[in-house]
Amino acid sequence: MNYPKIIQGGMGVGVSNWRLANAVARCGEMGVVSGTALDAVFARRLQLGDLGGHLRRALEQFPFPEMVRRLLDRYFISGGKPEQQPFKAIPLHSDRDPQHLMELTVLANFAEVFLAKEGHDNPVGINFLEKIQTPTLPSLYGAMLAGVAFILMGAGIPRSIPGIMDDLALGKPVSLKLDVEQALPGEEFFVTFDPQLFCGGKAPVLQRPKFLAIVSSATLAMSLAKKSTGSVDGFIVEGATAGGHNAPPRGQMQLSEKGEPLYGERDLPDLDKIKALGLPFWLAGSFGMPGKLKEALALGAAGIQVGTAFAFCEESGLTPELKNLVLEQSLLGDVNLFTDPTASPTGFPFKVVSLEGTLSDDTIYQERKRICDLGYLRHSYRKEDGTVGFRCPSEPVESFVKKGGSPDEVSGRRCLCNSLLASIGLGQQQPGMEKEPPIITAGDQVTQIASFLKPWGRTYPASEVIKQLLA
Repeated sequence: MNYPKIIQGGMGVGVSNWRLANAVARCGEMGVVSGTALDAVFARRLQLGDLGGHLRRALEQFPFPEMVRRLLDRYFISGGKPEQQPFKAIPLHSDRDPQHLMELTVLANFAEVFLAKEGHDNPVGINFLEKIQTPTLPSLYGAMLAGVAFILMGAGIPRSIPGIMDDLALGKPVSLKLDVEQALPGEEFFVTFDPQLFCGGKAPVLQRPKFLAIVSSATLAMSLAKKSTGSVDGFIVEGATAGGHNAPPRGQMQLSEKGEPLYGERDLPDLDKIKALGLPFWLAGSFGMPGKLKEALALGAAGIQVGTAFAFCEESGLTPELKNLVLEQSLLGDVNLFTDPTASPTGFPFKVVSLEGTLSDDTIYQERKRICDLGYLRHSYRKEDGTVGFRCPSEPVESFVKKGGSPDEVSGRRCLCNSLLASIGLGQQQPGMEKEPPIITAGDQVTQIASFLKPWGRTYPASEVIKQLLA
């Protein structure tokens, strides 16, 4: 297979949207959409009126029109909702999702991939986080129904995903083991999905996408290559300078004077061992500048994955106001980026761009009323009655503690679910509050993204990033 030299990262919630992935793919490289919280993104876009009719155009191609009708009846608002009206809530995912939520998740992933693929013949991928387990199965199925070419997954050990993809392609029922805190020895919990039951009869046979695991070490790459339930087709080798969630440092967590996790020699991936696996790999994290592709190829990589440079281009989902603020800071050499060890409810370090008016501001963080109404980053735990419960360190403290969570886990935890949606213009209007504040994540190379601007330009397209990276 002729693999692309550049993979556009599947960033954040709706930052790597279908427009960005489509633009990158039209340039001959691999566009990737973010699958994180895509059901919420999709439902809110419909409530804003589906400007341009793109989502409804995609839904016309979905093979089960009755599901489409139910979805549009529930969420679509012609002309869009009034600005101060809150978005209609969707159910929170659990170990037993209701049929409506399953349909919404499948259709959202189908539409995003369909639109990213539209108008060209180049491969398109979708990115998922292994830590977000409950929506994974219907999300995979929706993307596969749309003919996604690559599944990318990190933020965990996705050992079971390749085999699940094999079975979904054949229309077989699948299950995914949940990581449940406080489970008893030998006790296991699963989420399930049955394509035949979902389709109301015989499920179609689908093309099985390629699977790329996002790893930070040769040890994890070797484990996935040897022990996964199905074939792993390659790796994205991501360093600690990449945006979003980073793998924690190996060994005991130590912090710098600034309060950031300290990474050392032990955290550098052994590329010779990864190369010896005989699978293609792409390098990510500070490889999104001119000259870096040549460097990666010399190291034996098939190419590079680039996130930050694309995150602030014209086609990305970030609001124009936030892009402009960060680009202006980059021009002035004044970007303040912090690898926060406590911001994410997952416990993974999370890179945050410090901007006034965003959740990075401690004053705004302290003033924001804690609420957990989306729940993608909740942890599953065993309740006293033997069923699965869900809790989040960024939910109201008394609620978290009542569910058995430790008070020590809540300090500094940001509600990334709500703030990342706000960063793409889909922030919720909470009762008695201002709109949810946004949060911006980026990799270390955010300090250099202004170099993609042409003289006197204020924005740049995705094609300019690709042009400079290939030069």
